[in-house]
Amino acid sequence: MFLLALYAAPRTVFAQKDTTASAYQLVWADEFSKDGPPDPQYWGYEKGFVRNEEAQWYQPENAYCKNGLLIIEARKEQKPNPFYEAGSKDWRKKDKMIRYTSASINTSGFKSWQYGRFEMRGRIDISPGLWPAWWTLGVKGHWPANGEIDIMEYYRNKLLANVACLDSNKKAEWYSKTRSIDSLGGAIWSAKFHVWRMDWDETAIALYVDDMLMNKVTLDKLVNKDGSGVNPFNQPHYMLLNLAMGGMNGGNITSKTPFPARFEVDYVRVYQKKVP
Repeated sequence: MFLLALYAAPRTVFAQKDTTASAYQLVWADEFSKDGPPDPQYWGYEKGFVRNEEAQWYQPENAYCKNGLLIIEARKEQKPNPFYEAGSKDWRKKDKMIRYTSASINTSGFKSWQYGRFEMRGRIDISPGLWPAWWTLGVKGHWPANGEIDIMEYYRNKLLANVACLDSNKKAEWYSKTRSIDSLGGAIWSAKFHVWRMDWDETAIALYVDDMLMNKVTLDKLVNKDGSGVNPFNQPHYMLLNLAMGGMNGGNITSKTPFPARFEVDYVRVYQKKVP
């Protein structure tokens, strides 16, 4: 979800039947069954203009639970930008008005996990300019040295499955695979709920959608390239759910983008391997 490199590795996407489910046990879940704000025992919020020159102002009120779903809602609404500075070149401060709002929630400081099977059943809107994501960050280190996993990310007509660590140039080293939404069924596909999954252990990170392998990266490739020997995927990660718009990767918001737009989540679940 942080700024992606332009390079994406060649695609290798294929269906794979899961034969390992019996080896896991559920250790945490949120089913979003209670109407109202997301459970404050699990979720905190990002606020304001946060990253990637995105168009939305993040605010807690755009995330709520209703009828068994978490709804992260992008809205077209105007309000004064409290950080506005006349003549500023800072993208967070240069506009007098906020034009779009959305929400980004995360489990930082509440819940984190090292290794396991992570699942999210959700429905994404693929309208122009929208950028929904479900992702993780390591609890220690500054980005990208803390490691990032984009289990589900969408923008500009493609699904992405990404893993990033620190490159020798002090920027992110991305292992990224993409899949065209059109190849999956386009708007008909996006109108339905789908299950995204990560299987992460001491040897590799594998990312799936509906049991179709999107990307697999072995951990031996993911050591930070700064000479520290640190592998940011041998530490706990927390998860984030957000709906961004525009910015460096999201594309242009157009008249075809309906508002409010929604990223809907049925559940998120974390499983870990059973102790023998």
